[in-house]
Amino acid sequence: MKKALTAILLGVAALAAQAQAWPMGKPITLVVPFPPGGSTDLIARTLSNQLPAKLGGANVIVDNRAGATGTIGAAQVVRAPADGYTLFVSSLGPFVIAPHLIKVPYDALKDFDTISIAVQAPNVLVVPAASAHKSLADVITFLKANPNKMSFASSGNGSSDHLTAELFWLQTSTTGIHVPYKGGGPVMTDLLGNQVDSSFMNINTAMPQILAGKLRALAITSEKRSPLLPNVPTLDESGVKGANVYSWQAVAAPKGLPADVKKKVHDAIVASLNDPAVKPKLLELGFEIVANTPEQFAAYQASEYARWGKLITSRNIKAD
Repeated sequence: MKKALTAILLGVAALAAQAQAWPMGKPITLVVPFPPGGSTDLIARTLSNQLPAKLGGANVIVDNRAGATGTIGAAQVVRAPADGYTLFVSSLGPFVIAPHLIKVPYDALKDFDTISIAVQAPNVLVVPAASAHKSLADVITFLKANPNKMSFASSGNGSSDHLTAELFWLQTSTTGIHVPYKGGGPVMTDLLGNQVDSSFMNINTAMPQILAGKLRALAITSEKRSPLLPNVPTLDESGVKGANVYSWQAVAAPKGLPADVKKKVHDAIVASLNDPAVKPKLLELGFEIVANTPEQFAAYQASEYARWGKLITSRNIKAD
């Protein structure tokens, strides 16, 4: 009994020492479950540039582990030691969408220690500049008169832009043609080439072409109008209720992260996102800083998990 108690006390002391000393000069890896170049990779690299100064000079690296809609990287993280040296920077997909579409080797609601939702960004309904549709009302009128005649491109089955279109059709009692692509690049190419009619594209992706006059923004999925597109109405104010959608990027860790380490990670991430050298640049790109608490992230994840699971089931959405 005495030996067991001693072992427990030594274990607690070791954890306390680890938490106090972290990051102890070891590199911290930010696992991104997508290829370089996308929004999630941008947020991870922004953090990797900022975190060293917030964590006493720690070495922070980005590891892109793409595949299986982000779930390969997610699985790698949940298998890693919960010591603060492996963190997960991901969009909502592996957290709240992919588990409803494919068999994943982790429990999205139980196998992560949530740290913070870093940023969020709405989607924008866009059409080519040459489109006859000048407003959201035009689109809804056309869809009601011409079911399954207007195409809505997305970056893939089960993607945020796809689910936004499904939600939009559900809330307006309309139907359109979903055209899934392998990524956002081909979507943009065919939109600009007038090969597809529309897309609920992420604001970060759409903004350059909107500003260039090549795409027309008809509505935005945020709760309030975006300062980047002040003349573009929200779906809600246009009469389409219950279709507010945000893409988001968040940071999590393997389950069991020591409380002191978790606080250090969280505080460093919040400070990084709100750094005067960072925040304005992210806002210019269309990202809204969230930087919430682990508890708020967990509650939001549970809500989003239930929301998208219900939609995927009711609309019979498949991964392929």
